[in-house]
Formats: sequence, structure tokens, C-alpha cells
Amino acid sequence: MGQERLDNANPTLFDSKPRHRPVTGTERDESVEDPIDSWEIFDLIRDINDPEHPYTLEQLNVVQEELIKVFIDEEETFVKVNFTPTIPHCSMATLIGLAIRVKLLRSLHPKVKVSVSITPGSHSTEESINRQLADKERVAAAMENQGLMHAVNECLRVPE
Repeated sequence: MGQERLDNANPTLFDSKPRHRPVTGTERDESVEDPIDSWEIFDLIRDINDPEHPYTLEQLNVVQEELIKVFIDEEETFVKVNFTPTIPHCSMATLIGLAIRVKLLRSLHPKVKVSVSITPGSHSTEESINRQLADKERVAAAMENQGLMHAVNECLRVPE
């Protein structure tokens, strides 16, 4: 958004999923613990804005519920999100991954472990970007960088 040269000047747009899923009886029962699932994670990240286009990551099919896995055991919850850049040489892939990670870190309980990575085979430098996104120290340093956090916050900004 706001760049002069776009990596993908004409992205394909996809239909959005319905906002609400059917609610089961146990989900209405406040006495039953309702563990987090892939749909809830998808719902948290679907409206993240693309850094280049006036569309959401869902509209561009960058994030998909099918690429989100939630693992829960008695000790911890682990969320793994794969995302698919619109083109294999997308220069914004690291920023998109960071925006997803920051959104989840801000939204989920601190005990939930989060992993964000590029869908295998979908980016020319996926290995390098995945290493950056998995490095807690690099992510923490990025979150302290005002310019980078401004870009991330623009991605996370709710449209008016």
C-alpha cells in the first residue's frame, strides 16, 4: 500500500469465507472448555492487510484455514501457520509473516507457542525467510524497530 513499484501489479482475488461457523451445543455451554482451533486462528489473521494492495490476506489467498494447524496437549498449545505469498519472489513475504506473527502474539495467551512460515515450495527464498521468522531474537529486534513496526501496524490496522 503506497509503493510505486508493485511486485504483483495485478493479484488474483478470492472469495472470503463466511464469518460465522455453525455453533455446537458444547460451544454454548460455558462449563465446557472450548480449545482454540484452526478456524479461530484463521479468523484472527484473515483481515490482515496486504502491505502492497488494498486487500486482506484472505482476499489474496495468502492465508487459508487449511494451512493452519493447532496442536494441544496437556502442557501446551502450539499454533503453526503457513502462508502463501501471491508470487514466488514477493519482496513483502517477511513483512507479511511478521505481521501474522505479531497479530497472533498480541491476540493469544502468552503460553501459546506460535510458528509462522511460508508454505513449502511457494517462495524462492522461503528457507531464509522461515529462518528469520523462527528466530525469536530477530523477531524481538524487529518489534523494537519503529519503522518496521509502523509497517506491521499498518498491516494490522482495521479499515475505517
